[in-house]
Amino acid sequence: MDRLKDKVAIVFGAGPNIGGTTAHFLAREGARVCVTDVREDAASGTAQFIRERGWEAVSMVGDARNDADVQRIVAATVEKYGRLDIVVNMAGRVHWADVLDMQLDDWQDSVASFATAGMLTTQHSARAMLACGSQGSIIHLLSTAAHFGEADGAAYCAAKAALLNFARSAAMDLAHHGIRVNTVTPCSMEHQLWTTMRDEMFDPDWKQPERRGFYSRQEYLDQLPLRRFPRAADLAMATVFLASDESACMTGADLPVDAGLRFKYPTWTPGKHDPVDIGDYARATRVTRYGEEQELLTELLGEPIERP
Repeated sequence: MDRLKDKVAIVFGAGPNIGGTTAHFLAREGARVCVTDVREDAASGTAQFIRERGWEAVSMVGDARNDADVQRIVAATVEKYGRLDIVVNMAGRVHWADVLDMQLDDWQDSVASFATAGMLTTQHSARAMLACGSQGSIIHLLSTAAHFGEADGAAYCAAKAALLNFARSAAMDLAHHGIRVNTVTPCSMEHQLWTTMRDEMFDPDWKQPERRGFYSRQEYLDQLPLRRFPRAADLAMATVFLASDESACMTGADLPVDAGLRFKYPTWTPGKHDPVDIGDYARATRVTRYGEEQELLTELLGEPIERP
């Protein structure tokens, strides 16, 4: 559990799912972690969870899209711990709209949430790493949207794709300093069954939204060769690997954590050959917070789960 011993990390974007789990897994491998979020309760809740388990963590409030906030967070972390070795950026907001109906403000917010936040967190973190003599690791969380076009998702797809190629270019700029920049790409996550998709799973009167880019959980599950959704812990473990010296010769790389989705043949539907009913899947799923298993999903949200 000492793969990151004596290293200092910042995680931009907290909460009990991806960001909080990543911060938790970094800390349990020995890193001292600064957890940041635009919501004070999300940042402080994650830091408290980590400290309760005997590891070092502090929380700070800030917006990764804001230059002054990112500078302040990086400077405060270095002042407290004396160095900076790892930065994980997973901040951002999603806007869905057909390109004909897209609002300029939503487009600009998407670009700021992902591409601009990626640039700011990389730039200020890399400067701090150089100043303290650290050959650090910077990791950005992406989405399958960075690699594909999605109906109603032009703003999200464009912003994530921009972040992907920004990270690749930044990796080239920083390589001669020994600073690595890599990315992790998940697809739709298991925790969305009890967050953004809970009505679909548990409301017997739920109606499918009238949106061209919409797909049901069953339709998504049917596309996954490994027949399960990725969990926050899966992303956190990939991030720990990229943060550690085990990946010392990797930069500009993207790790897909997507149950095989990106690499399957487009017209092949795994669910037709190895069927898994989304209701059965949900009934067997345990809710996780910060990567630790809690109650069964049905215990949290109640029965029944009758429809795909």
